[in-house]
Amino acid sequence: MTTKDQQQEIIAKMRQWQKIEKESIASADQVMQKTDNPIIQLVMEIIQRDSQMHYKVQDWIADSLESETVYLNPEEFAAVWVMIEHHMEIEKKMAEAVEKVLSSLGDRAIPIQKYLLNYLADEENKHAHLLSNLEEVKKWMTGHPY
Repeated sequence: MTTKDQQQEIIAKMRQWQKIEKESIASADQVMQKTDNPIIQLVMEIIQRDSQMHYKVQDWIADSLESETVYLNPEEFAAVWVMIEHHMEIEKKMAEAVEKVLSSLGDRAIPIQKYLLNYLADEENKHAHLLSNLEEVKKWMTGHPY
């Protein structure tokens, strides 16, 4: 399979995936319209917003393969890296804060609040992972000049 074939396959898969994300967004909206329960509404809004972001990322991936190549260069990373490192520290503090709350509750936690606190912990870990992977990209770029 050629590089062009691989790119076309990825583009097609992203466009198919976007259709599913649109279904998820609409489905979440239908659930929110059907209920006044604040817990269900909150959960469905979280899912809907995540699906909207997934759609945007899928669109970016497909667009980047269909049109001009997008890249970062080491100078761009260097210009903002100190700020990104600072943000990594902020994310770490937030992850530690939610873990402290969860551990202090132990078995006394009300299930709904514990459910949402676990969601927040997962999100903070996800952010840390995103930034850690970005650091891997930076390391790769430093060792592989254009």
